[in-house]
Order: sequence, then structure tokens, then C-alpha cells
Amino acid sequence: MFKGSFVALITPFKNGKVDEKAFGDFVEWQIAQGTHGLVPVGTTGESPTLSHEEHKRVVEICIEAAHGRVPVMAGTGSNSTDEAIELTRHAQEAGADAALIVTPYYNKPTQAGLYAHYKAIHDATRIPIFIYNIPPRCVIDMSVETMAALSKLPRIRGVKDATGDLLRPLKQRAASGEKFCMLDGDDATAIAFNAHGGRGCISVTGNIAPKLVAQMQEASLAGDHAKALAIQEKLMPLHNVLFIEANPGPVKYAASLLGICSAEVRLPLVQPTKETQAKVKAVVKALGLQGPKASKAKAKAKKKK
Repeated sequence: MFKGSFVALITPFKNGKVDEKAFGDFVEWQIAQGTHGLVPVGTTGESPTLSHEEHKRVVEICIEAAHGRVPVMAGTGSNSTDEAIELTRHAQEAGADAALIVTPYYNKPTQAGLYAHYKAIHDATRIPIFIYNIPPRCVIDMSVETMAALSKLPRIRGVKDATGDLLRPLKQRAASGEKFCMLDGDDATAIAFNAHGGRGCISVTGNIAPKLVAQMQEASLAGDHAKALAIQEKLMPLHNVLFIEANPGPVKYAASLLGICSAEVRLPLVQPTKETQAKVKAVVKALGLQGPKASKAKAKAKKKK
């Protein structure tokens, strides 16, 4: 269930509020384009600036729109254990297939504190849990040993590894076993991560190039390295340009170019600079990316033929 291209979904805004219709349509397009799984309200979904009510509603819309066709892994993390439990329970009751829980940021727990945090959430819920380990944003790094200890709990199923260290999946596989599901957190290293025991990627690029990212993952996991590499080489300029400013500013701007939603982000994030916008626009144009409306028109034209 948890393999391939899982897209860390953007949260569309319109006049400062969540654009529910745009988000529902976006989920539908993602599935039509071949995305293997959906991840609402992660970092790319601007979870830090969503209210609890908005957070829960976005999860609900995603689950309703997906309607069981692909798995939904809802972001439910917090640096407050009680808050993470509440959000995880909500995702569970809403029908999510798994919860993605980030390591507690800012309060910098020890490895013992990290273990206790995840065990408390695990014991208070019934949903499969994926650890989200992202030291660049959270300052702390869960050790291989701590993750291995957590992987012995029945519903700690895997990790989104955003350490950027390609030795980590090999070490974690040795410590946690082959059944522990490892997903990459960085589009640019996705093929190499799979080669070291990964089963896919939680992708930012998949927001605007879902078909290509899904095809790359399918080829990679099927052992067709030549095809996967050819697609990855094509996507690399896009992977790079989407991170020249803080995520999700560039990818939301790219989404606006494709007619998916507005480029709105919430403070303290701001719109990408004109220079960044020009770079994003150039790469999107060079790749010939098309949004939902163009995709529908193309599909209709094919049927007529």
C-alpha cells in the first residue's frame, strides 16, 4: 500500500482562506495522473499556519475526494505530544490510512524523549504511523537505534527520511528489517534511495508533475533503472528550482501557472521573488507541464479520435 509516488500536497488558498473546491479538484487530478498516495497537511501543505479546524478539514476533504482509490497519509505531527495525539485520532476517525508524524521541533527532546513521544501517540491510537525525520527543519535527528526500537511497535510502519544521507536507508534497513517501509523525503535523491532499500518518495515535485514522478517511481521499483534515470534527468531542473526559496513558495507559484490554484502562501512565507518566478516559469515551460484543464482537454481529444 505504501510505495511509489506519495505527493506532499499543497493547500490552496483563496483570499486568505482554504480553497476547498480547488483542493478537492486537485486531489482528483492527482489520482487521474497516476499518483500512488496522498499526503495532506505536511510541510508543503503549510500545516504550521493552518488552524486546527482548517487542518482537520483539509484531511477530511482529501479522504473524501480520494474515496479509497489511493491511500491517504495525513500529517498529524506536533511538538506537543497531546496535540499530536488529538490530530492523529482525528485522522484515524476520518478514515486516513496512515499518519505522518514529524519529530518534535523547537523543544529538542533527547532520543529517550523521541521514543516516549512516538510510543505515547502509538498507544493512544490505532492507525499506522510513519515517522517524519527532517533534521534541517526540526534541528533534532532521530538516531538509527531509536527508530529501530520504535519499529518494533506494531503500528510504527515506516519513515519519511529527509536527512539527505543516502547511507541512512541502508543502516535503517539493517537495524529495522526489510518490512520497515522507508520513503524518501527528497525528490532529487529518489532513485538512489530506492536502490538502498526505499519503497518510494513523498514528493513535492509531484504537485505539478504527478504523471512523470509516478512513472519514475514505477520504473525504479520495477528495476528499470534506465527508464527511471531518463525521467529523473528530465525532472532534475524542476527538483532544483522548486527549492531555491522556502517550500512551498515556488511550487505554489508553479501550480498557479498550471491553473491549479492561486500562488497564495501564508505569513511568514511570502511570494517568491520575481527572479525565482522567472526561473520556475522557464522550467515549467521547458518541460511542457499541463494542469488539470489542459489534461482534460487532451483526454477528450483522444476519445474523439
